[in-house]
Amino acid sequence: MMSADLDVIKNQTTHMVTELLQSASLSPGQILVVGCSTSEVLGAKIGSGGSSAVAGAILDSLRQVCTQRGIYLAVQCCEHLNRALVIEQQAAIVYNLDEVMVVPMPQAGGALGAQAMADFEHPVVVENIKAHAGLDIGSTLIGMHLKPVAVPVRLAQKNIGQALVTAALTRPKLIGGARAVYK
Repeated sequence: MMSADLDVIKNQTTHMVTELLQSASLSPGQILVVGCSTSEVLGAKIGSGGSSAVAGAILDSLRQVCTQRGIYLAVQCCEHLNRALVIEQQAAIVYNLDEVMVVPMPQAGGALGAQAMADFEHPVVVENIKAHAGLDIGSTLIGMHLKPVAVPVRLAQKNIGQALVTAALTRPKLIGGARAVYK
């Protein structure tokens, strides 16, 4: 496992989330979902060596960029909490999401989920969401929390630390037949 250069991780995260939000053309009030294995960022197998320090660096960058753009951030927890999400209470109200009772911890929720629960102003946990874009750091499988038509976004940078990052935006479904017209 590599040691963490937190400044590099923060910079990589800032660049990736900024590029994704620009590519996805998210508007204020829309949702970005992020799943993250800090173990993978450190070069270890997912779920085997999480890091609160790495989670803090990544979350700081995510929150800074999302706050500047008025985007709601949803942080996906690990499989031990069925990939529930930590979000700000205001987002749950705006999107009429039902809160569930659980407190994410590093060993049941993941380091980033636990960090979000500690750092968000008014955190709540919800079971599911339909986000407008997503960032998957370390193959955490965020697809279940994206709107139905996800489109891969090829970012200039491919990794945060040692973790492979996959990005997606969403678009409305194309419906109709041969006579349908799309923008």
